[in-house]
Amino acid sequence: MWTLAGRGCWHRRVLLPWATAAARPGLPRPLPIPSRTPAGSWASDRLCSSVGLKEKPDMSRFAVEDIRNFSIIAHVDHGKSTLADRLLELTGTIDKTKNNKQVLDKLQVERERGITVKAQTASLFYNFEGKEYLLNLIDTPGHVDFSYEVSRSLSACQGVLLVVDANEGIQAQTVANFFLAFEAQLSVIPVINKIDLKNADPERVEKQIEKVFDIPSDDCIKISAKLGTNVEYVLQAVIERIPPPKVHRRNPLRALVFDSTFDQYRGVIANVALFDGMVSRGDKIVSAHTQKTYEVNEVGVLNPSEQPTLKLYAGQVGYLIAGMKDVTEAQIGDTLYSHKHPVEPLPGFKSAKPMVFAGMYPIDQSEYNNLKSAIEKLTLNDSSVSVHRDSSLALGAGWRLGFLGLLHMEVFNQRLEQEYNTSVILTTPTVPYKAVLSSAKLIKEYREKEITIINPAQFPDKSKVAEYLEPVVLGTIITPDEYTGKIMALCQTRRAVQKHLMFIDQNRVMLKYLFPLNEIVVDFYDSLKSLSSGYASFDYEDAGYQTAELIKMDILLNGNIVEELVTVVHKDKAYAVGKTICERLKDSLPRQLFEIAIQAAIGSKIIARETVKAYRKNVLAKCYGGDITRKMKLLKRQTEGKKKLRKIGNIEVPKDTFIKVLKTQPNK
Repeated sequence: MWTLAGRGCWHRRVLLPWATAAARPGLPRPLPIPSRTPAGSWASDRLCSSVGLKEKPDMSRFAVEDIRNFSIIAHVDHGKSTLADRLLELTGTIDKTKNNKQVLDKLQVERERGITVKAQTASLFYNFEGKEYLLNLIDTPGHVDFSYEVSRSLSACQGVLLVVDANEGIQAQTVANFFLAFEAQLSVIPVINKIDLKNADPERVEKQIEKVFDIPSDDCIKISAKLGTNVEYVLQAVIERIPPPKVHRRNPLRALVFDSTFDQYRGVIANVALFDGMVSRGDKIVSAHTQKTYEVNEVGVLNPSEQPTLKLYAGQVGYLIAGMKDVTEAQIGDTLYSHKHPVEPLPGFKSAKPMVFAGMYPIDQSEYNNLKSAIEKLTLNDSSVSVHRDSSLALGAGWRLGFLGLLHMEVFNQRLEQEYNTSVILTTPTVPYKAVLSSAKLIKEYREKEITIINPAQFPDKSKVAEYLEPVVLGTIITPDEYTGKIMALCQTRRAVQKHLMFIDQNRVMLKYLFPLNEIVVDFYDSLKSLSSGYASFDYEDAGYQTAELIKMDILLNGNIVEELVTVVHKDKAYAVGKTICERLKDSLPRQLFEIAIQAAIGSKIIARETVKAYRKNVLAKCYGGDITRKMKLLKRQTEGKKKLRKIGNIEVPKDTFIKVLKTQPNK
C-alpha cells in the first residue's frame, strides 16, 4: 500500500506482523499510521528526510550578474586539484576532512598516476558581502597531451586562475595554457601556490609573470593550497575580477555540450553550458548534429556529485540526461535547442588533431565486439581520440587510433583495461605523413593531390610522389641555464632547428625549437628529464608540415616481407632503426630446423641483417675415428637437407613476437 507524504513524496506502508489485527499478546499495540500526512507538516518533512531525498535547489535565485564561470589552469603538479579541494571546502560543498585529496580526480588512472586526465566540473554556492553567488569551477589537466580538455573547458568560462608553483616558477605548460586563455579573451588571475615550501621564492615568480605574461605583480595572489592560506582571497578575486556570462534568458534555449559520459542504465550524460534560455525536465529538445528529438529526463548541477534541480538557466553549467542510448548521439561541441524554436548552432570546437597513431587489436578475435563497444563508449568521454577501421594478416581485425601524445595513448589503454576489463595489443606509435602526388592519373585516382598516410604499409613508392612531408611541432623548453648546452646538443641530434632563446630570470632559460614530430614522440621527454636532473619542462604545439627525405623500410624473413613491421624513417636514421628492429626480432623469434635470415631493406638494398641459427643434430655422433671423407659426406648431406628445408619451410611469426617487437621499448 502506498501513501502520499508531504512535498509529493510517496512512501510504502509496511504492515509489520505485530501491527496486524491479530497482534501478539503481551506486545503494546502501535499507534496507527495515518494514510495521509498534511503537506509541509513536521511529519512529512521527517519522512522525506528519512529516505534521503534532498530538496532540489532553485537555480532561478541566481541572476546572471551573480554567476561566475572559471577554470583552473597550470603546469603538471603545480597544485590545481589541491586548490580545487580547498575551494570546495571553503564554500561548504564538501566536508572539511583530512581525506580530501584530489576530490575531483575521480578516475582510477588519475589516482594511480597522481595526474588529472579529465576536466571536472563543480558548482559552488558562496556568500560574499551578504549576497549569494553561483561559482562554476572546472578543474583541468596540466599535461600537454590533454590540452584539448583545457581548450574545451575554456569555452564554458569567462575567466581562469593561472596557478604557478612558488618553487619551480613558470614552466612550459604554464606558458601554453596562458596563451590558450589569452586567445579566448578570458580574464586571467595569477595565483602563486606552495608559498609554505622551504625553497619558495614568490617574489622571483612575480617578476617572471610580469616579464613573460605582462601581468602586474600586484595582481598575483600568494597562497598555500595545502594549508589553505589566503585561499579566501582567490574566491574574492573570482567574484571581483571575472565578469558574469553574456547571455539572454528570454531567448529560446541554446546549450553547448562540452563533455559527456556514458552510463549503462541512464544512457548519455551530457555536460552543458547554457548560452540562452532555460531547460527543465519534460522539455523536448533537438540535437543540431543528429536532428533527433529527445525528452529531457533530468537536469542538474555537479556539486561535485550529480544533484538534480528543477531547471537550468542561461549562464549556468550543469548536466542533462535525455535518453540518448547510442554513444554516437552525443557529439562534444553539439548544440541542443528547443524543438519549437530552432536556433543557429553554436560554433562548437575545432576538432582535435591527432599527433600519434597506433594500431589496436584484440588479443583474441572473439573479443572484437566487446572491444568495439568499449572503444565507442570511451571515445564518447574522450573525444580527442580518432578511430579508423584497420586489419592485419598477423593480428586480425582492429583499429588505427589517433592520440594527442604518448601519455594520452597509455592512459587510454589503461582506462580500457580498468573501466571495461579489456586487454589489447597496441602497436608501435607512428606519426601522420603526407605525400604530394606527381601525376594527374594518380591525383584522379586518389581524388586529391596531397594524401595523408597513417599506416606505414600504405606508404606510396617514390616514383609516384613529387615530395614527402613530415609533421613538425614548435617545442618550448624551460630549463635552469646550467643544462642549456646539453639540451641544445640533444635537440641537434633530433634534427631540431633553434628559433628563439630568452632568459626569463637570472638562471632560467626558455628555448624554442622546431622539431620533426617523429623525433620527439617516443623518448625525447625521458631523455630531456634525465639530462636536466628532472628540472627541464617541455611543451609543444602543432606547426604544420615540412619536406623531408623519407623512406619506407621493409623487414624481410628469408626474403619475404612482413607487412606489420614496415616502418617509415628519415634517410639519416634508417640504418640505426633497421639494426634495432633486426636485433629485437632475433631475440624474439623461435629457432627452426633451418636458418632464418632477418633483413632490413630499403627497396632492393639490404641495410641490416641478423641470423637466427638452425637447430642442428650432431650427425657425427656415430663416427668413432675413421676417414675424414666419411664425416665430410655426412655434414654435406645435412647442409643440403637444411637448404631444401629453407626453400619449403614457411615462417609463421607468433603473435607474442609481434607484441615484443612492435611495442615501444623504453631502453631502446
